[in-house]
Amino acid sequence: MLNIDNLEINCMDLLQNLNKEQLAAVTHKDGPLLIVAGAGTGKTTVITQRIAYLIEQGKVKTDEILALTFTEKAAGEMEERVDRLLPMGYLDLWIYTFHGFGERILKEHAHEIGLSAESRLLNEFEQWALIKKNLDKFSLDYYRPRGNPTKFIHALIKHFSRLKDEDISPAEYLSYADELRENLDNMLTGSKKKGSRNFHPSSEYKQFSISNFQTDDKKIAEQEIIRINEVANAYHVYQQLLLDNDAMDFGDLINYTLQLFRTRPKILEKYRQQFKYILLDEFQDTNWAQYELVKLFSAPRNNLTVVCDDDQSIYKFRGASVSNILQFNKDYAKAKQIVLSKNYRNTQNILDLAYDFIQLNNPNRLEWEMNKKTRKQENKKTRKISINKKLIAEEKGEGEIVVIKGSDVHDEIRQVVEKIAELKTEDKDLNWNDFAVLVRANESAKEICATLEVAGLPYQFLASRGLYVKSVILDVVSYLKLLDNYHENEAVYRVLNIGIFKFSRKEIMDFNYMARKKAWSLYHAAKEAKNYFGSETGKKIDFLFNLIVKHTALARYKNISEVFLAFLHDSGYLKAITKESEQASREKFSYLNQFKRRIDKFEAGSDIKTTKVFLEELNSEIEAGEEGSIAPDIESGPEAIKVMTAHAAKGLEFKYVFITSLVDKRFPTIRRSEKIEIPEALVKEILQAGDMHIEEERRLFYVAVTRAKAGIFFSWAPDYGGKRKKKASQFLLEANLVKPGVDKTKKSQAEIFSKAKPKQKEAGSDQVKNKLPAYFSYTQLAAFNNCPFQYRFAHILKVARKSKFTFSFGQTMHLTMQKLFMLINEKKGLGQGSLFKEASDKDSKGKVNISFDEILEIYKQSWIDDWYDCPEQKEEYKKQGLESLKAYFNLHKDNWPAAISLEQGINLKVGGYRIFGKIDRIDDLGGGSIQIVDYKTGQPKTKDKISKEDKEQLLIYQLGAGQALDKKISNLQFYYLDNNSDVNFLGSQKDLEEMEEKIIERIKAIEAAAKNNDFPAKPGPLCKYCDFFNICEYRKN
Repeated sequence: MLNIDNLEINCMDLLQNLNKEQLAAVTHKDGPLLIVAGAGTGKTTVITQRIAYLIEQGKVKTDEILALTFTEKAAGEMEERVDRLLPMGYLDLWIYTFHGFGERILKEHAHEIGLSAESRLLNEFEQWALIKKNLDKFSLDYYRPRGNPTKFIHALIKHFSRLKDEDISPAEYLSYADELRENLDNMLTGSKKKGSRNFHPSSEYKQFSISNFQTDDKKIAEQEIIRINEVANAYHVYQQLLLDNDAMDFGDLINYTLQLFRTRPKILEKYRQQFKYILLDEFQDTNWAQYELVKLFSAPRNNLTVVCDDDQSIYKFRGASVSNILQFNKDYAKAKQIVLSKNYRNTQNILDLAYDFIQLNNPNRLEWEMNKKTRKQENKKTRKISINKKLIAEEKGEGEIVVIKGSDVHDEIRQVVEKIAELKTEDKDLNWNDFAVLVRANESAKEICATLEVAGLPYQFLASRGLYVKSVILDVVSYLKLLDNYHENEAVYRVLNIGIFKFSRKEIMDFNYMARKKAWSLYHAAKEAKNYFGSETGKKIDFLFNLIVKHTALARYKNISEVFLAFLHDSGYLKAITKESEQASREKFSYLNQFKRRIDKFEAGSDIKTTKVFLEELNSEIEAGEEGSIAPDIESGPEAIKVMTAHAAKGLEFKYVFITSLVDKRFPTIRRSEKIEIPEALVKEILQAGDMHIEEERRLFYVAVTRAKAGIFFSWAPDYGGKRKKKASQFLLEANLVKPGVDKTKKSQAEIFSKAKPKQKEAGSDQVKNKLPAYFSYTQLAAFNNCPFQYRFAHILKVARKSKFTFSFGQTMHLTMQKLFMLINEKKGLGQGSLFKEASDKDSKGKVNISFDEILEIYKQSWIDDWYDCPEQKEEYKKQGLESLKAYFNLHKDNWPAAISLEQGINLKVGGYRIFGKIDRIDDLGGGSIQIVDYKTGQPKTKDKISKEDKEQLLIYQLGAGQALDKKISNLQFYYLDNNSDVNFLGSQKDLEEMEEKIIERIKAIEAAAKNNDFPAKPGPLCKYCDFFNICEYRKN
């Protein structure tokens, strides 16, 4: 047994449950490896077990292996599963999305290629707004129609994104455009000069030749060249705008990382040395630029493992290139290949249906390509390279495969709902989470959700868009609009209808009547109504208008986040939500939290953070076609039938799956080509022959089918409204699923719903599933210890809460200290990325010349302006921070602490539980020993005033550092920045054992509370300091 970084892993435990192919993949030694992993074959198990195996074998430390995947959810799940396999704590696991990896690299090295590490990452709306604001700089003609000048902004953004996917720079595009201009005759005739490219900007112009060359042809070609020049110039202008505004888009995270590695060989070598092994999940979803990046830093070792299934490549619209799999075999001709074909999810007949269907994508499938392919070996002999992707089910028995045909869309969905209710009634072991209804597009889900609602069956619609049209957000936005403009009648009407204000329908109708009669605004009519109605109505009017006056004053000079939270708390809106059903309140809190994150993003990127400016941006976003993104959480909340798109279902599994609306032009959809296509000559991926759109749709259908464990139901109807009857989807025909006799007798709505709707609530049907975090933090443990009900608000419901100026000041000081020591280490030649390693080779102490002017500049950059009560208070704290920093400078200017890590993440394992924390600073004390430093602002304490509870945070850090670091921990320090005093101590073995016991005890209590959904309140003197005082029914004054 090897001991690597204090990690001891039992190799046999890791390998004992793997099948032959999985075992071969996990224990593969060195060199490139291609793992073809079909649906349900345990690919995530293989990746995570391989990471743990490589660590156990002593081949890597935890920060010397890189795993990349495509979604934050997948990266989080992978990290969680690897973490479970590592019995001790550790410092760093590099498990990221591609974009997350690029972001981390650029934060460390952006300055090396002339970029700012603080560049803002723009979403699509922010890109749209940037282009709209600077539209005149783009010199557009073709793509700027006079009647609608912003019409093509989205198309341009999509085009720029695809260019970055293909690793095409503005310079390369402009060069191509120039070549077209210089070679008009070549373009028209198809002839080429030696070494020239294909000068056809698009295939439709290849028809022209000298024999039929006419004046009109030349005009068309000239216009096409002008168009391409216009787009190439627009790409150049856009990229320059990003640079001028210290901004990046998501494509830049990959392309600038590529540029960094290509132009800074020293940095490339640093990461080549660090990452001894690289694992890439969902390889079929990589684009050209991402694959180029991986190839670049995996060389020369080429210990590169890629896991893929070309039959599940469904993201071509995002730039995914299934041809990368074929390219991998060319780039790594001697790569080992392993096929995972044992399926642990589906029954054999469902697998056979899916496999037979996907054969229609031949010859553009990996299996077909490799089975016909031969390779020449060094001895000039040939060998057949073949794979078999037919999956073999471990699950015995047959699943249900049923086609449901309705007379119209209502009858179709009625039968789907009936079948779900029937299955649930027949099998008492089923729960609602076992059912999924999949649609090709969100629009098709509306009828399903409405029918489930009427039938009384619990459901969850997992849409990724539509935040801004959720009822709770419309309420909040309407109120904010009212503060900005009292006379916006639609906003006033919405506010009057909010339940907390208790206006009756008749009262609102009377207000409207008065407004029309007197030619008043609705706001004025409601305000004046106090003089015309009784005292009860008057009280309601007073309550609302007093709030409006108070919040209007706030909106003039406070940030939008403060106004937003003031409304939620002062009005009683949050308190009202807490009194709704568990499912409804959780959903509303989730939407409010996501809207708060939208506000936070606005404040981070805007100099003026007022309500007015935020509403202007929000209106522009809606004008640009945005609906607000939603991050649904499928794992928490009560049991419910899941309704989602087939794309969203990838990676999930359900006992029974219903695929609806299987009619022509809905699934598969009509091909929609890109409005601005990349010229073929610039495309770097291998372009396949055939109908790429229909092949992608088939892969999506394959993914949908393979989600079903025990039953797959396909539904369609000939009538979806409109004059024309619908045909059954060609996929039903191709899969031999449409047969005579599938029609069912139509039943009345009343009959089906009397059967589907439960007579009474089923036991457990509203059972709330509280999702516990993968990692606990000290803050969470302390909150639960203070009051479990507070923990519920903060960490289960995640209720948005008001911040305080003391938090802003504390964060300012922490950030200033972090940047100060980053500057110190930079001057010492130490980089934050691998300080522990670099500090052992260099003198981490030593004198460093830092001027107070440099600290002052850092302080100005780090200052957080939010939540102060008044300008005088803000200036008072700004002065206090300056004086503290001046004193700190005078204390340490001749001998700065030897910081070897800043904001160091640490993972602690205690009793099978995981705790994550961030240490402000770790100092080298010499002789292999370190001290852990935690900054504090606020009232300083002395050693005799530090309680056991106060020490808990640093004791947890001591435990974590003791597990993860090969260093002696000699001191724990609270450093009080206000007066530059410190308190030092060190946990004894007994202290640490007691702390471990407390951690286990508290987490077990949290688990029990979560399981029973019972978080009892602990009313007491501390209630008045609680963030949730105003919405807590148990509070004690």
